[in-house]
Amino acid sequence: MDIRAFFALALPGSVARWLADYADTLCQFDKQIEVNWVDAESYHLTLCFLGEISLEQIDQLEDIARNKLAEVRSFQVRINTAEYYPVSRQLAVIAAMSQEDEELSALNRSMMEIALEAGIEFKEEDFKPHITLGRLPARNQFEPPEEWPTVDLFSLADSVILFQSKPGERGSIYTPLFTIPLQDMA
Repeated sequence: MDIRAFFALALPGSVARWLADYADTLCQFDKQIEVNWVDAESYHLTLCFLGEISLEQIDQLEDIARNKLAEVRSFQVRINTAEYYPVSRQLAVIAAMSQEDEELSALNRSMMEIALEAGIEFKEEDFKPHITLGRLPARNQFEPPEEWPTVDLFSLADSVILFQSKPGERGSIYTPLFTIPLQDMA
């Protein structure tokens, strides 16, 4: 049996609440009411989408990730931009992101290397770590603003989580499969 899975960073409740308020300000740009806004309790920062993986690969991913991330220190992620982001031929997202964060980019690369080492093939050439605030069909009439409302906050990246993603009635349902803590910053 295969499952859909991805690596992500959890977001503290205070960051999720702030982003939910921010997403509310973006509703004004959804004139055709095409965006399915994500519930704040489902917010996370996606590092690497793996697609369909086997149950056996979960154990492999955990072993490889624990080894590769053993010396990685926790760090602050600055979330300071929003973007309309086409992710596939079928789907686009409105996402909060971090512009040019070296530590986040390095963690993203590490997660892709871990996936490849576990035998997972995926296409990530245009992937950007992001927090999905809303989803909409790739063919849509959403008009991204010329200037997005300001977003500027920090979130602690202190553990990496492998999530399973299942379709639900009101969007995807995320189940953590394993968590790997990063080293304390101190």
